[in-house]
Amino acid sequence: MGYCYSVKNKIGNIFILYRMVENKQKYQIFSKAPIKEALLDIRVQLKPEIKLTDLLEFQEAIKDQYPDRKERKFAKYGFQVVPKPSAHLDKSGTDGYLFKSSNGEKVVQARLDGFTFNKLKPYESWKDLRDESQQLWSIYTKTVNPVKVQRIALRYINRLEVPLPIKEFRDYILTSLDIPENLPQAVSNFFIRLEMPYHEIGAIAIVMHTIEPPTKDNKLPMIFDIDVSKEVDYETESVAIWEDFEKLRIIKNEVFFNSITDKTKELIK
Repeated sequence: MGYCYSVKNKIGNIFILYRMVENKQKYQIFSKAPIKEALLDIRVQLKPEIKLTDLLEFQEAIKDQYPDRKERKFAKYGFQVVPKPSAHLDKSGTDGYLFKSSNGEKVVQARLDGFTFNKLKPYESWKDLRDESQQLWSIYTKTVNPVKVQRIALRYINRLEVPLPIKEFRDYILTSLDIPENLPQAVSNFFIRLEMPYHEIGAIAIVMHTIEPPTKDNKLPMIFDIDVSKEVDYETESVAIWEDFEKLRIIKNEVFFNSITDKTKELIK
């Protein structure tokens, strides 16, 4: 077990070192980055005795920066085939709290299954997102003392407004639809989802592309959603958590920069 982990860790380190050098050489920073929301998520296993009320202690340490509190609701649905197909509500309730900053630009989720830090527009930098996440994560772990970390994820939701009319969606986002030429070329809506495994580090990138209704100034909002995650088995204070987040960020950048075109770069530079 220890040997396998050591080999996997070495492969992961080679992966990140190579990609970091490559990223610095070819990826530029945009002044009009289309990031609508960025979030860092850590799923955990808590001790059975931890209750919803225990999560309220988390806010005591952050209430000056995150004064607004709201319950986080969940709903789980089941599906049955007989006697006739139907969906039914299996379970619903509250599984945590959302704590929002005074300006509404940041949200912290403290849940019975984990922790999430959401940064809404404007997005400053990866360093800012990571550093504040680490600080808040430290407070969360001291509050509920999780048994272990089971999954980590980075998600970046991009919203790009492109001028109408559009001849091809692929003129802006390469992971887009391609309509056969003998079919009507007008599209009122679409949704594309891709799942791409990164076996080198045991991660998966889920990419979603869709559109919103046109704006009043005749632009079409394109949503390009990148969600990179990894199943893990770490102690809550393990440095491997944050080493892996660096790797997930590299994957996120690879997906984004290899999916946008020169036209897109012109819009956000």
